Amino acid sequence: MIEDTRRLNSFLRKTRRGHVLKITHELYLRTDIPCGSHACQQCSIDQTTVLDKQMNNGNNLVPTGHYLLVDTNIILQQVDLLEDPLFTNVIVPQVVLDEVRHKSLAIYKRIRSIIGVPERKFFVFINEFNKNTFVLRQSGETPNDRNDRAIRKIAQFYNEHLKQQIAIVLLSDDAANRDHARNDGLLAFSLKDYVVTFNRPELLDRLVLKEESFDLEKDLGKRKEIIFPEHLPLSEVQRGIKSGKYLQGTFQASRENYLEANVFVQDSEKYNQLFVQGYRNLNRAVHDDIVAVEVLSEQEWAIPFSLVIDDKDDDQGDLVIEQEETGLVVPGVSSKKTASCRIVAIIKRNWRQYCGILQESLPGAKFHLFLPHERRIPKIRIESRQAEELKNSRVMVQIDHWPRLSRYPHGHFIKALGKLGDKETENEVILAENDILHHEFPEAVLDCLPKLPWIITEEDLASRVDLREYCIVSIDPPGCTDIDDALHCRLLENGNYECGVHIADVTHFVRPNTAIDLEARERGTTVYLTDRRIDMLPVLLSGNLCSLRGGEERFAFSVRWEMTADAKIVNTIFHKSIIKSRSAMTYEQAQTIKDDSGMNDEIAQSLRRLHSIAAQLRQKRMDKGALVLESSEVRFQLDTETHDPLSVINKELRETNWLVEEFMLLANISVAEKIYELFPDCACLRKHPAPPISNFDPLVKAAETKNFQIRANTGKELADSLDHAVLPAHPYFNTMLRMLATRCMMQAVYFCSGFESDLKNFEHYGLATPIYTHFTSPIRRYSDVLVHRLLAAGIQADATFPDLLNKRVLQQICNNLNYRHRMAQYAARASVDLHTQLFFKNMHTDEDGYVFAVRKNALQILLPRYGLETTLFLRDKDGKSVGDFHEEESTQTINNTVIHMFDPVTVQISVDSNNIQRQRIQIHLVKPIIDGFSVSPIPKSKTTIDEVDNTITAPVKRLKVKSSK
Repeated sequence: MIEDTRRLNSFLRKTRRGHVLKITHELYLRTDIPCGSHACQQCSIDQTTVLDKQMNNGNNLVPTGHYLLVDTNIILQQVDLLEDPLFTNVIVPQVVLDEVRHKSLAIYKRIRSIIGVPERKFFVFINEFNKNTFVLRQSGETPNDRNDRAIRKIAQFYNEHLKQQIAIVLLSDDAANRDHARNDGLLAFSLKDYVVTFNRPELLDRLVLKEESFDLEKDLGKRKEIIFPEHLPLSEVQRGIKSGKYLQGTFQASRENYLEANVFVQDSEKYNQLFVQGYRNLNRAVHDDIVAVEVLSEQEWAIPFSLVIDDKDDDQGDLVIEQEETGLVVPGVSSKKTASCRIVAIIKRNWRQYCGILQESLPGAKFHLFLPHERRIPKIRIESRQAEELKNSRVMVQIDHWPRLSRYPHGHFIKALGKLGDKETENEVILAENDILHHEFPEAVLDCLPKLPWIITEEDLASRVDLREYCIVSIDPPGCTDIDDALHCRLLENGNYECGVHIADVTHFVRPNTAIDLEARERGTTVYLTDRRIDMLPVLLSGNLCSLRGGEERFAFSVRWEMTADAKIVNTIFHKSIIKSRSAMTYEQAQTIKDDSGMNDEIAQSLRRLHSIAAQLRQKRMDKGALVLESSEVRFQLDTETHDPLSVINKELRETNWLVEEFMLLANISVAEKIYELFPDCACLRKHPAPPISNFDPLVKAAETKNFQIRANTGKELADSLDHAVLPAHPYFNTMLRMLATRCMMQAVYFCSGFESDLKNFEHYGLATPIYTHFTSPIRRYSDVLVHRLLAAGIQADATFPDLLNKRVLQQICNNLNYRHRMAQYAARASVDLHTQLFFKNMHTDEDGYVFAVRKNALQILLPRYGLETTLFLRDKDGKSVGDFHEEESTQTINNTVIHMFDPVTVQISVDSNNIQRQRIQIHLVKPIIDGFSVSPIPKSKTTIDEVDNTITAPVKRLKVKSSK
């Protein structure tokens, strides 16, 4: 029988406006809440009962099998350790879980994921509604003390409830809590004392240590000095931001100079971006932190140094030299000073887990420096007992704190990822560094998939337009299996054309708020690496039932236009359909069919009509100011067994590439207009903001070196300027200018229309269109799934649901999609870099390239054949700097030889394997010949890259990444 007992819990709370509210919680306590133990003889046994009756987790502290009871700080600070399979049969009190959720949502999700694994046997005990364990807060008792007392009450309850059959061990790093527990006759230990008994060094390495545990300076006999200014208290920062004394922004560290960073300021009319230089001004901020800054007086503004420098690899201590504080002085003409600031406080830390390697340490050292894979992250000091075993491994580390006395943040070891240089290990680093969700799809997701064989029912036919007799084709890269889109074009009786874009109807299979929908929403996008694809949806959908494969009947969402011969749209209709693609072609196959005058079948005629319309659509976009930008895209030929790169191929664009692109753009624009018309407050759109005019300064300056003037007040001006910047004797010059223009652009982002009141903010700058969205790739982008649902609801092809029309929920989803899309791009680039390094690992070759940027101590060299941009440091054989830098002219003078931006050069490429921990591609100058600096060319008798390419006989596969606007 259930016995309910009513309790009132009252407390006072002060509002932001200074009012005091009395809040009363009414609780009903129960006596039938289960304890979750199979050893219990009183509670009923069901699927929620996870704690074992017998265990073999005894140790020196507790010889017999036992349950662990954890407090809040153990989870908040030591969750990395709790993720180890060693920890099973753990009781997580409700009061602890609630407090963790309040303090850190990220850690709450991690502990929840552990609880969700049945094999781990983590049991959530609902103590706050249990009559036997509920405790009222006493007069003068802090909330923390009350929660600690509640946890001890739980331990007492389990001892009595299980009649001492199984020991209950309280794990707490709070000494006072442990003392109180022992006084109550309970078993209580710190996590370190408990873990030590297992004699596993890797577990001790994963402990989060207190600041005072790092005593490196004492070990080295050095005197501790305060390096950094103290951070201001949050209350003072909030007052300062409100008064305008301080500004808030996002800290973005430099990839090329560890002494420099930028802060992107929020809510400031005067400053969008502020510059930070010098160790003390950086003041312990880490990349992506939310910081408070104080703008320096104009006399203190700094000069950005066009330097490429790393933190010293051999540093072991906390000494900050003067140049690191004031900046590095390099002779030459400097640009004007930049608006600068100093960090006064950290508002929010955005630390994550970092991949990297351990720096070689002094013999017998207790503490070690970790070198992150991400160049924008500082070195991290950790304590490790397994440095010798890890010296040739990739490891993962977490930052814990950064005291004022330490040059580097302090952290702890999490796990080893694998052997350094191993391809699988390096791929794991790419996925971890870019937060790519790559776990297997859970059973709950797979349960959402349709059963095979899948058939089209009479009900399906009745609710869709049957287009199976239409000549519909798809055009994609070689090897593409996730075919999102298909096209058709037919001549109408009135002389006009009907053009259609047909997109995989993913939303038929992925219903709202199901497990598969929530998984796809979290992943956000399919991630394309050089040697693999990480799908947003299970392969049964992405590569089969949703994929518009040739000769197979599939569901689609169609957009059809009636157009005149000069590409004017007469009418647009949207509907769900059933299609049967006549052919799934590659770009090359489609181009061959279109160009072959001897082929006049229905497919060939459709392709030629599509090409004619697309050419006119493209010209209209160009006339409006749409930009044609460039990037150094390559693809690899991979060995079919090892997936190692065998050859590098430049991206080749055919007419059929932009044929498909034009119709996809038209479909996206048409759908954007429609969903905004139907749902003006909750349309999922994509905008590309116009860059601030200052973003184009590097492009303008680069063009001026060749006497061209770039105007960028509007997109049309920029497009025209780029079109006119052509050097007949230097055909690659315009391509490089367009690559520089790409780097001046802002990031395109998804957004909810209900949060933008000005239609001007809807514009897509690069495409020169007032409104835009993504509709054409729902197999690989969740944004398109949202758009499909909105359009279907608007044309009454599907039902709506509350979250679909909730603009706040939609904006939260958009924020995640922007993050996931950005991370996917970073991962793809990192994968290309990895395979480029693997390709050159056993090569030593000369290659032609161009000077792409001139720095104070280096030249950035672009090698078009490999899409590779790398750094040529201006140092002689003894490591001494050479060259005279002229910033205004963007030149370096070395031994009377002047090198300009865009100059052709020949360089020698190899992989620097002297330092096994940091292998990287290195180049040396071959031409122009400079005495004492350039190297001799490789003799022609040696194997060249061309000869290597020509000797490839093994079967290869080509992977091509789809582009997205």
